Amino acid sequence: DARISLQGFPVAEARALLAFCQAEMARLEAVFSLHDPASALSRLNREGRLDAAPAGMLELIGISRRIHALSGGAFDPSVQPLWDLYAAHFRDRTAGSAGPSAAAIEAARARVGFGRVAVAGRSIALAPGMSLTLNGIAQGYITDRVADILRAAGARHVLVDLGEFRALGPKLDGHPWRIGLRDAVRPLHLANAVPLSGRALATSGGYGTPFDASGRHHHLFDPRTGRSAGRHLSASVVAPAATEADALSTAFYVMDRPSIVAVLKEMPEIGVRLVGLDGAVFLAGAWPVAPSPA
Repeated sequence: DARISLQGFPVAEARALLAFCQAEMARLEAVFSLHDPASALSRLNREGRLDAAPAGMLELIGISRRIHALSGGAFDPSVQPLWDLYAAHFRDRTAGSAGPSAAAIEAARARVGFGRVAVAGRSIALAPGMSLTLNGIAQGYITDRVADILRAAGARHVLVDLGEFRALGPKLDGHPWRIGLRDAVRPLHLANAVPLSGRALATSGGYGTPFDASGRHHHLFDPRTGRSAGRHLSASVVAPAATEADALSTAFYVMDRPSIVAVLKEMPEIGVRLVGLDGAVFLAGAWPVAPSPA
């Protein structure tokens, strides 16, 4: 659910501004949706090519290339064939709980590889059998676009919550916004409240979209193995923008700790909070100091 907290703005102007934001959200959803067969992304996946691609999609493909390279391929929007494979497997009630066969995984993984996405001008082309999902970055991108609209209108005390968070400045009283983090060990509870002002926050965890009751098989795939990643229970990222926070939380969930620390050295403005399989918390980079209990 979308929620925008806008403080210190005249009510009538705020209503008109929020309506404009809702229209922009709907417009971008029509570009990035996997569920709408008429969306630009659905047409690209169906036809393998998209000419006159929307500017937002071209921009997001470009940002995805940067995060893909920075993460050593851990962030890869071309994992959609793996998602399709696992979803089909677990829809079949007679299928085994161990997941798809190794042969089926390798066949799907052969169609994964973001480096094979070609962009020329406003045209995007996929290698045969490929398909993309932008679910690991598009929500953050839409969050940023909404924040851009609000900032251009003069809003200075805003929290945009579209699943990823973006704060424009503090609250009207000068205090930072406080964002509750889901407890990765007990996902129905909150673990901490993170202070946020002028930054963005995103969290990825396998508990978000499990394919099976155990949660061992979920939507966050390691493109190198074709299997659901299992290094951490959750990865949270603070960043200047929600697009990067969204993509990096997806990547960091897949990556090991030394690789994450190496990325943080290249991006000192980024902070990360990892919850290990044993429930231990690891903080690094520009993570907000000493988050208070919720």
